[in-house]
Amino acid sequence: MQDKKNVPDGRRMRSERSRQAIIDAMLNLVEEGVLVPTAQQVSERAGVGIRSVFRHFSDMESLFATADTVIREQYQGLFGGGDREGSLRERVLHAVEQHALAYEAIGNHFLTTKAQMWRYPILHEQYARAQRQLRKDLDDWLPELESLPDDDREMVDAVASFEHWHRLREQQGLSKKTSIRLTTTLLNKIILPA
Repeated sequence: MQDKKNVPDGRRMRSERSRQAIIDAMLNLVEEGVLVPTAQQVSERAGVGIRSVFRHFSDMESLFATADTVIREQYQGLFGGGDREGSLRERVLHAVEQHALAYEAIGNHFLTTKAQMWRYPILHEQYARAQRQLRKDLDDWLPELESLPDDDREMVDAVASFEHWHRLREQQGLSKKTSIRLTTTLLNKIILPA
């Protein structure tokens, strides 16, 4: 006879499945371009009642924050990967290509966080943390950045940022290839000795 303590609680398992369906619904809506999903949209996509959304998440801020954490964990390797060998010029190109790959994959998640930062302080904190991590990652790619004057180092972060990438791709309508070329050229002008 099985001990009742070792038998999985069906209600708990259903609750965990429901919570995961809500998170997945939020992530899917954002990936599809719904940058500020409502609780109603999330509940409909997840196939649960709206009350269920708020049983699992005290408010929309906690749902956005959880989704932000999940997506960062899923795609953190995109920023950390890539070929980090070669000359400074080659490593600049590799870093831009790797960041482009990541920005293309999770751009809508950056946008949804930026759209909600003013409303939800936790998203502001998480976005700031992500920016610090991206700066550190760029330092790992290009240790030469340490010797740049402060203003030049700040220019590097601006040029390598998601905001710059998004402007090139969306507002200026440039191709991925052209955006990589322009970003690489700008970074080389800042980083490489004259």
